[in-house]
Amino acid sequence: MKSGDSFKAQNPLPKTRPPADWVRRLERLLPAGELRRDEATLDAHAGDKWFAAHRPEAVVLARSTATVAKTLRFAHEHGIPVTARGAGHGYVGGCVPVKGGLVLSLARMNRIREIHPRDFVAVVQAGVITARLQAEVEKRGLFYPPDPASRANNTIGGNIITNAGGPRCLKYGVTRDYVLGLEVVLADGTVLRLGGRTHKNKTGFDLHRLFVGSEGLLGVVTEATLKLLPLPPYRANLAVGFDRMRDAVRALHEILGAGYLPSALELADAFTLEAAYRRTGSERLRGCRAMLIVELDGQERSVRGEVRHVRQLVARHRPRFVQVGLGPDACEAVWQIRREFSYALRDTGLTKLNEDIVVPRSRLEDLFDFAARLQKKHGIPVACFGHAGDGNIHANLMVDFHKPGARENAEAALDELFRQVLAWGGAITGEHGIGLAKRRWWPLAVSPEVRELHRRIKELLDPRGILNPGKFLEMEAETEPAPLRQRHAGRQV
Repeated sequence: MKSGDSFKAQNPLPKTRPPADWVRRLERLLPAGELRRDEATLDAHAGDKWFAAHRPEAVVLARSTATVAKTLRFAHEHGIPVTARGAGHGYVGGCVPVKGGLVLSLARMNRIREIHPRDFVAVVQAGVITARLQAEVEKRGLFYPPDPASRANNTIGGNIITNAGGPRCLKYGVTRDYVLGLEVVLADGTVLRLGGRTHKNKTGFDLHRLFVGSEGLLGVVTEATLKLLPLPPYRANLAVGFDRMRDAVRALHEILGAGYLPSALELADAFTLEAAYRRTGSERLRGCRAMLIVELDGQERSVRGEVRHVRQLVARHRPRFVQVGLGPDACEAVWQIRREFSYALRDTGLTKLNEDIVVPRSRLEDLFDFAARLQKKHGIPVACFGHAGDGNIHANLMVDFHKPGARENAEAALDELFRQVLAWGGAITGEHGIGLAKRRWWPLAVSPEVRELHRRIKELLDPRGILNPGKFLEMEAETEPAPLRQRHAGRQV
């Protein structure tokens, strides 16, 4: 039995209580079928890809902004907790309804309202799946660059409230850079339309950007107006294997130093590659200690020339192999190996604690050295891979919670990791958010003055504190957050 199964068996969700009076009253306010409280629906909306789960009292499956507004107006009036939810693919417990109350699902609000080729704009509801939007705009020769790894499952609304990224962030930026306007419902049910549909707009404050990365604490995003780009007509990549991580990092710096801005620069360490070799059987990965993936896009002639020069640059660093992919099909073959990394690590049978830390690019080599020391000190393998081009590395602690003292060792290793990252001027999260998983380190990550500013903004927009309660902004009011001993359910990927 896996640790996750064991945990679930020992910690069953509480049985559903008889419906509170407020549930019945809210149900009468909403269209038929939009409020649910059956066991299966409550269970399905109790958690995300992190370990934690807590049943809400009821789930609202909203089909319209009007339903969202009515729900929040009612909840505000009666002080009922509301946790907004997209596809539930977050990795930090951000949509776990830890205080019960309502889960407000946006998954049914999944219409692409408009794709305008000349304005380079798409207008979509919050529940639209990211990969679906990308496919639809590409049919029209357009491009929506943000590409989180779970884009086939996550929603635009979820991407917005976590400011999701992905490999292409190095060249194209994160979700925030593509949000031109938002429809947002505040805690009291007020509906706001912020920003606009033009690619430039300096009319007042950029209020729509306040909600990007807000983790559902300030309002509920129901619709987004997104910037699109012309679709690059050609792409190519190189997968480069090395015997030493030092050589891979230095090759990366040389590529950037030569004036190239790849659309992606990904890096993986020896533990990750060994696991990927066992899963895929790819002989190129056997004995490989580091791998660099470089992707370039643009006009075909220029991209082919850039690939030739980049290959010459990496050849100076004694690679084990250089695999070149020209065109979309060859590129996808390389990315398919990259997409197997998380699954390969789960195949080890160890619980994977995925920490999406960010360090200044000059500290990449230091980070991999530190991870090796951390592994030796605590006896916990650390698998590192990710978006090295912008310093966003997923440092995965691979923990066997059946071993005595594993929880304490993992706690200590995480604490050392985050403290070192912050000492280098880095960040404890680059794209997953804080949620429940990282709230313990929130006071270390920002100053008291900045925490106070967060509190004031929260109080202004959500005076009754009903939106996504129990997350990091309430950390300082508690003596101790949920301990790591509950974290070994193996659900974090």
